[in-house]
Amino acid sequence: MTTDQAVAPPSAGLRERKKRRTRAALVRSALELFTRNGYDHTTVDEIAEAVDVSQRTFFRYFANKEEVAFAAQEATDSHFFAALTARPAGEAPLAALRGAALDAWDTIGEAVTELVSPDLYMRMYSVIESTPALLAVHLRRTAELEERLAREIARREGLDIETDPRPRLVVAAFSGVIRVAGRLWSEGEDTSMEALRELTAFHLDHVGAALTGHWSERQE
Repeated sequence: MTTDQAVAPPSAGLRERKKRRTRAALVRSALELFTRNGYDHTTVDEIAEAVDVSQRTFFRYFANKEEVAFAAQEATDSHFFAALTARPAGEAPLAALRGAALDAWDTIGEAVTELVSPDLYMRMYSVIESTPALLAVHLRRTAELEERLAREIARREGLDIETDPRPRLVVAAFSGVIRVAGRLWSEGEDTSMEALRELTAFHLDHVGAALTGHWSERQE
């Protein structure tokens, strides 16, 4: 090995892999600490120490605790939005949202497990729901995602979202179904990701019937 080879910097690919590993380690450690000790009682120093990096290194990856708390959720949201933009152009809005949700579900596990285990991901949801500061952020993030989805639906349909209410309405209906399915899943006995996917698909398949026509057959 020559002197130049011995002191040569690592390749860009190696550096990127190292960055991804460090970022994932910070997310895992943060969520473990949040779920064990509580969000408010966990400090940035404790997160950095758990990964054996400096506080300065933590801030290279995340602006604050809030950002790392939602890192895994950000990955799933981005995954779903990308799936929606990839749906066939002629597909009806609700069908496109349904297809994007189910298509994303088949690969979203990879996006999550690259950062944290599914179990830790779901446990963090309980922390979010029980922590006022995080719940407020979660609601704001949900509203922002819904607006992005509505604007994408409007773009696909060639509509002006400021004058046509339908994109926002269909996204609101879709998001409501997702919330209902998620609540029922969390209260059920089967808490596997497969069960959540099936429950979500089942409820999405009933949206059309629930919004139009009678719910029961009426005899003359």
